[in-house]
Amino acid sequence: MFIRYLLLGLTCAPIWAAPAASVTYYKDVLPVLQKNCQSCHRPGEAAPMSFQTYDTTRPWAKSIKQAVQTRKMPPWFADPHTGQFTNDRSLAKADIDLLTRWADTGAPAGDPKQAPAPVQFADGWQMGKPDRVYEMPVDFQVPASGTLEYTYFVIPTGFTEDRWVTASEARPGNRAIVHHMIAFVRAPGSKWMADAKPGIPFIPKDERGSGGEGRDGMADEWLAGYAPGTPPMQLKPGQARLVPAGSDIVFQVHYTANGKAQSDRSRLGLKFATGPVAERVTMAAASTSKFAIPPGDANYQVKAVTTLAAPARLVNLQPHMHLRGKAFSYKLIYPDGRTRELLNVPRYDFNWQLVYEPAGDLTLPAGTQMECIATYDNSANNPFNPDPKKEVHWGDQSWEEMMIGFFDIAIDPKMDRRELYPRRKSAKKPASSGD
Repeated sequence: MFIRYLLLGLTCAPIWAAPAASVTYYKDVLPVLQKNCQSCHRPGEAAPMSFQTYDTTRPWAKSIKQAVQTRKMPPWFADPHTGQFTNDRSLAKADIDLLTRWADTGAPAGDPKQAPAPVQFADGWQMGKPDRVYEMPVDFQVPASGTLEYTYFVIPTGFTEDRWVTASEARPGNRAIVHHMIAFVRAPGSKWMADAKPGIPFIPKDERGSGGEGRDGMADEWLAGYAPGTPPMQLKPGQARLVPAGSDIVFQVHYTANGKAQSDRSRLGLKFATGPVAERVTMAAASTSKFAIPPGDANYQVKAVTTLAAPARLVNLQPHMHLRGKAFSYKLIYPDGRTRELLNVPRYDFNWQLVYEPAGDLTLPAGTQMECIATYDNSANNPFNPDPKKEVHWGDQSWEEMMIGFFDIAIDPKMDRRELYPRRKSAKKPASSGD
């Protein structure tokens, strides 16, 4: 009888769980920050605070919790139901829960001896130490107020032979006034920017509205770009971008006045291939400037399609709009009629110009079409809308709009990139329509 009651007592007794292990900065939080945050959250980078030490991170514990729970950070806007991406920056739920527990339990430091080794960053470069650096030869003066058109700086490379670039990074000298920066390649004999003199700031009279992205064969290649959220270009082994012998690099810099006269001297870092190049990576785009977004329209769509006349392999995608940008999608249309949804960005954010790298081998036969659809919110409900009462057209400035579906493709290194595009024909229908 005693044994029966003893067993009954054991069965009904409460089960006391062991207390959950404490989440500390050095043991648990720092590895997550190193992997996902420190590339930007460190001195000299875009983020306004550093997460490299406990003392600089602790004051932001509750803000970190809110940012990861709402998935505001790390910035990643791809719909998880459309496509998979090798560079997916979104945090795993386990990491979100860990950072939340840390903030909720007082953000303890823990034992510094449990910290992982510090991540070694190249001073001033996210991509590591470059092989060659090109810099604007003089400081460019930006006034305290006024609108500045895109400014160009031609810098000779001095290359006496073709060079293959495997990594590149555009670095603004003064982030407070550099809205964005692009480095283009201008091959020998190009008539683009023919009036520009090396090293002297240049604003072309006939360039407004084109953006210089090479959609009309002006620039020969896109080499690197800077905007918030845009990572350095770092290609896979065997891939590279071509810079022909005798080429110039052309910086396109968009400056924005912020109430204080300041100066800038931006630069570009390059790494070169050390072995054979199996694939040349080049930029393409599905884009149109033929749209007029009506005042107050909260869901205006613009479509652009480009056709590849030669086979290629898809490398990445980069949607681009301005402040009225709401959503953006990419779709492949194969020559046999099959379609494939590549990317859906349901909540586009102009403040983060992200690059998405689709997983798997996406071979594009000749005749494949890339279709992009951009959706704009020109209503008063868009808190970033400069003027909901205005009809909006293509333009360089942020209060105007753009519609560009950039995408990088890999081709045979011996192929002339001009073979990728069929001869243009007159469009029979408008490229955009409103809902």
